[in-house]
Amino acid sequence: MAAHARTRAVVGLALVAAVTAGCAGSGSHSGSGPTKTAPPASSARGGNGRPTPAPTESNPPGDIPDNQVYVGFRPSAGFAGFTVKVPEGWARTDQGNETVFTDKLNTVKITTATASAAPTVGSVTNTVVPQLKSQVPKFADPKVTEVTRHAGRVVLLTYQGDSAKDPVTGKVVRDAFERYAFYRSGHEVDLTLSGPVNADNVDPWRIISDSFTWR
Repeated sequence: MAAHARTRAVVGLALVAAVTAGCAGSGSHSGSGPTKTAPPASSARGGNGRPTPAPTESNPPGDIPDNQVYVGFRPSAGFAGFTVKVPEGWARTDQGNETVFTDKLNTVKITTATASAAPTVGSVTNTVVPQLKSQVPKFADPKVTEVTRHAGRVVLLTYQGDSAKDPVTGKVVRDAFERYAFYRSGHEVDLTLSGPVNADNVDPWRIISDSFTWR
């Protein structure tokens, strides 16, 4: 009986040694270093590994704030027989008979000229529209009408076109234009208001165009 017990003990030890050797052997095939776990995907990236885009702005670009302050403008040179309100704080550029006020994506342009007759829907359609078509990139959707402003009946030309390329970002904005032609006693003043087509500037443009007054 003692001999059988010793035999079983020897067999048991041999089995333990074999299992231990097998485990050691399987570990040697996995490489010499410890197993590495892939880091979790960053929460700032989408499922395809690309950065998650920033959320879309709730307000379209180009909106003029409701609390914008307006100040009177009267040219200091050339024909100065009028005043018009322009947004306070906008950058101003003067060149000849043209004054331009800009802020971000919006522009107010005031141009004076001598004219033998008052502009009409027909004259603007036949003369001004072809000129702008050759000057404004992707000029489109011209519409000429007569409207009433504080100064009286004026000719309004609305259209769309591409802005100049931004020198920093290289972006081009699709703009909507309102061009008002005011006339009195051989003098014409063209007031052009422009901004992105998706901007809600109906009220600011009305404030500016309705503020035009002959002196």
